[in-house]
Amino acid sequence: MLAQRLPAYVQLVRLDRPAGALLLLWPTLAALWLASGGVPGAGLLAAFVAGTFVMRAAGCVMNDIADRDFDPHVERTRNRPLAAGTVSVPEAAVLLAVLVAAGLAILLTLNMAARWYGAVAVVLIASYPFFKRFTHLPQAMLAITFGWGIPMAFAATTGAVSLTGWLLFGANALWIMAYDTIYAMVDRDDDVRVGVKSTAILFGSADVTAVRVFQIGAVLVLLVLGAQASLGLAWYLAVAAFGACFMRQQALIKNRERPACMTAFRNNAWAGLALFAGIAIDLALPAGNR
Repeated sequence: MLAQRLPAYVQLVRLDRPAGALLLLWPTLAALWLASGGVPGAGLLAAFVAGTFVMRAAGCVMNDIADRDFDPHVERTRNRPLAAGTVSVPEAAVLLAVLVAAGLAILLTLNMAARWYGAVAVVLIASYPFFKRFTHLPQAMLAITFGWGIPMAFAATTGAVSLTGWLLFGANALWIMAYDTIYAMVDRDDDVRVGVKSTAILFGSADVTAVRVFQIGAVLVLLVLGAQASLGLAWYLAVAAFGACFMRQQALIKNRERPACMTAFRNNAWAGLALFAGIAIDLALPAGNR
């Protein structure tokens, strides 16, 4: 019986769509590398990689439970398990409880500072799905929620969040505002019809320009971070690659076609990989060779 239900559960937690998990993972790993000077402990690394996938899965289940009455009316989401009826709400609730318990078990392996940040993360994950009902800025809430692994990583490594950590958090928040606005552009017509709010609706015909502003802001903050953290050439090359991804995305979204916007959104997984690689390579080099 479980084997027959497994594909629906995999779809519910988005294991078949890894882009979202990668968008969480790369900034979190970047934070771990920065906080540790390039040598994160094996235990911390395992905890944050596992925690990223577990809590992303929990967030997806929570989101689908909250949106089960909206999703059947949106083209992109109508085939999700809860919307299609292949998974019941009680089943999803049990799965959510299991995922939250797993996340708590991982959190308890971290220090007290990280646990406090983890407690905030639970509140953020539980509340985010409801913001689209009363504000056109749910993307701002997602920017905080999706980036919360950054201060957690710094707290778990050093016991506090440094200026470098907050700069990375800020750049990541601007980046999330950009890519989640692109994501919302895919659903805009359906969202208007069912009464769901988003920045894509708020910005209207200025949506592409708004995305560009967020992207430029993210690059500028990353340049400040590089100077503040004394990073070298590998980092700045990574930021250049990050910006090149944005140029590709701008070309894709200019006509606001759904498939092209989704392709642009998925391209952000490569942007995140570029940033993490830049930090990992830069910190692996001797200081004199950066």
